[in-house]
Parts: sequence; structure tokens; C-alpha cells
Amino acid sequence: MARFPENFLWGGATSAAQIEGGRCEDGKGLCHLDYVFYRGPKIPCNFMLKKDYERAKAEEATMNFPNRRGIDFYHHYKEDIALLAEMGFRSFRMSISWTRLFPTGLEEKPDPKGVEFYHNVFRELHKHGIEPLVTMIHYELPIVFVEKYDGWASPEVIPYCVKYLKFLIDEYKDEVKYWLTFNEINMVTAVPWLGGGIILDRYGEIEMPKGFRPFAPLPPQMAERWENASHQALHHQFIASAMVVKYAHETAPNCLIGNMFNLHHLYPETPSPADAYRAHEETEYNMFFCDVMAKGYYPAWIKSYYKKNNINIKWYDNYEQILSEGKVDFISLSYYLSSIVTADPKRQERIGSFIRTLHNPYLETSDFGWQIDPTALRISLNELRDRFNLPIYIVENGLGAFEELGEDKTVHDNYRIDYLRKHINAIAEAIEDGVNVIGYTPWGCIDLVSCSLVSMSKRYGFVYVDADDEGNGTYNRYRKDSFYWYRKVIASNGEDLD
Repeated sequence: MARFPENFLWGGATSAAQIEGGRCEDGKGLCHLDYVFYRGPKIPCNFMLKKDYERAKAEEATMNFPNRRGIDFYHHYKEDIALLAEMGFRSFRMSISWTRLFPTGLEEKPDPKGVEFYHNVFRELHKHGIEPLVTMIHYELPIVFVEKYDGWASPEVIPYCVKYLKFLIDEYKDEVKYWLTFNEINMVTAVPWLGGGIILDRYGEIEMPKGFRPFAPLPPQMAERWENASHQALHHQFIASAMVVKYAHETAPNCLIGNMFNLHHLYPETPSPADAYRAHEETEYNMFFCDVMAKGYYPAWIKSYYKKNNINIKWYDNYEQILSEGKVDFISLSYYLSSIVTADPKRQERIGSFIRTLHNPYLETSDFGWQIDPTALRISLNELRDRFNLPIYIVENGLGAFEELGEDKTVHDNYRIDYLRKHINAIAEAIEDGVNVIGYTPWGCIDLVSCSLVSMSKRYGFVYVDADDEGNGTYNRYRKDSFYWYRKVIASNGEDLD
């Protein structure tokens, strides 16, 4: 008996900000990710302070902004899609750049060259039998909403965003069946700049502590601003998402729209009841993002959490009805790692953090400190089945590594093959458990600018792109060993993983 359904959507995932390039070409505007500058190997970049943003603006002509280059998919898309087709892709996850269609986000009408570019990409995908899976907003926010408002913390963004999202449905509904509204929507509370365009100290109200790490426990002077701004931004994203889901159900009945969140499985550090309850709290927090989008209401748990932590949400008018009428059709997720948590107040990390410092001795660890745990994926998929009873699309998973092109013009990435093999087996086991998994699109199927480090040196792809962190290189594409392995996996519908 086959472990994967016949119509299983094998493929790969990318985002516009990390692959497209074409900075300001054909009228494209700039988004907040275009101001994230490279800070060096293994230095996280997606945390923005007022001084960082002012420096990026002042030194814009000389600073290194890798997202503005991407891998030049804008000019290489036919070549890149041909490589995906050679691997046998059935699905390609991509996103649409808001500022390629509406350069400032304020325009009444979209830029026709931007509109046509995505039509061309969809035609090319369909020519090769590849189903597009489109993320409407993969973090990107036009820079005017950072400068004029307060990113997603301001409700002023909602009408502009909804107009943009409705345009996407109207324009591309006959070419795109599967849609996601916001990428990793929970990241707005973990990294407010990345997920919401929020500069935490933009008003000078707080002093950032020396050596502060974005995922560390919040110092008192930051806590109120961080929690209130990020959860307010999240509320506005929930509203915009629900509005467009309702609109799509009314105007594009052939389209299916899902949410997208970063799945983080959490174990208690010890069998102590306190640690077990902390892990339960963390899990409830991680799942609440799906609760709102799939069930259509805020669970009692999160409202209690808001009250206990003095988080005061300014509720959008008629928000309960809006959420109840805009429930998604399927769950989608990214999964990279599991973590352990403790109730010890001296070592406890901020709830909702993505990168943790506590080490699980039973797991392997990647070059970047991410612990590899395919079993946790199986456990979590079962939990999602029981909680939501909806189809599940795994739209990100993968292993980032430092890699160099060998003299034989390839990369021998057996470590990536091993990682993916174990996770594909875990997905197959979850399907055997009764989980309705409909597709799998590993992240960065073609090397791209990494999100956390804003660099080319952290690579995920089956295809190597000859470009470095400074933008040097030929930008030629080369097949890695994993390219041929994944082609075999798809051809066998997941049966041949050797």
C-alpha cells in the first residue's frame, strides 16, 4: 500500500523578497525587508532598532542589502522553473511582492508590468504541470507603512492590505488554486520587525539593554511595548486575513485559502509538573494562531494570558463576526526544530520564542544550532489533526548549511538528504496515523537569501546559486546531489528514499 496519496503535492518553497531581486526595476517599490542589512556570518539580522533603521536610510547607497538582489529570479524565472520541472515538482510555493504591484502600497491601481510578471510566472508553471501555491504576504510591508504609521500595529494598514489581497484574488483566481494569507503569522510576536514592520524603540520610549538578544526574556522596560505592539499587529493581521478569506469564498469558489504558522514542538526539560505545565502553556500559545484562523475566534486561554500580562488589545470593530466568517480551508505550517522548556525563572525563555538555548541531549544539532527532530513533526501533525480536522500542507521544512561549490560543479549534500529522508518518513507515518497531509514543499528549493541571517551563505536548496553574501558571483545554477535524490523521491511518490 502506497504511503502517500496519488495526488500528493511534492514541491518546494520560496518567497519573493528572498529570490526575486529586480530592485526598483519596472517600477517596483521598497518594502521593510529591503532595509535589513547584512551584519556578518551567523549574526541575526531581522531585529530592527530605530538607530539601525536610521543608519540604513542614511547609508543606503553603500550598505549591503541582500534581499534587494535575491537570486535574480526576476530574470531567471524560466530557467528556475525548468529546474523545478526537471525534479518533477507538482507544487511550487512562492509569494507575490506587494510593492511590485503597488510600489508604495497607496496607489489606486497596480503597476501593469508587475501584474504581467506574475501572470508570466504562473503560465510558465502551468506549462510544466506545476501547481502554484501563493503566499499573499510573506512578511513584506511597503516601507510607507513603517514610516507613516507603526507597521502592522496600526489599523490604518488594514484597508490598504485588504484592497491589495482582494486584487490578487480577482486577478489570479483562474491561475492559482492554493493561497496562504500571511507567512508564519506567529512570527510577528517573536520578531516584531520581521513579521510586522515594528521598530520597538522608534519613539525613544525605552532604552534597549546592551547585548540584548531578540529571543531572550524581555527586560521590564521593553515588555509592555513589545507585547502590546506585537499582539495588536497580530490582531490586525487576523482581521485582514479573515476579510480576504470571506471574499475569496464568495468570489472564487475554486480557490482554497490556508493559514500559515511556524510549528514549534516543545518538550518539558524534566518530568516535574511545573516543567510539564510550562510546555503545555507554550504549546497552547503556539496553537492559538491556528485557533483564531481555523476556528474563527480567540480561545479563552489567550484572553486570560492577555489579562495576566497586561496586554491591552484595541479590538477591531465587529471583529468577532469578521473572524467567524473568515475561517481558512486548510492548515499550513513550517517545521524545522523542536525545543525544550523549563519553569525555572532564571533560565526560562520568552514564550513564543523561535530559537531556544536549552539543549536536548537526545537530538542531533545542525550547523546553526537547530535541533533535528522528525519525531516531533509526527507528534505535532497528530495533534493538529485532533484539534482542527482540516487538511494539512507542510509548506516549509529543511536544513540550512554552509556550502561551497566543488571543483566538479556540484555540492555533495548527503546531510540534507538524510535530514529530508527522516522527515518524509515521519510525514508518511503521520499519514498512516490518519493525518490528512496534502503536500510537502521543502524550504529554499533553490538557494536563496536566508531570512534569519540575510545571507546567501546559509543554503537550503537542491540547486546551488553561485552568489555570495556581498552579491559577487555568476548567479549560475548548479544541481546538488539532493537534486537527483529528490527527483527520485517525487517520481516514486515517496517510496524510494535511498
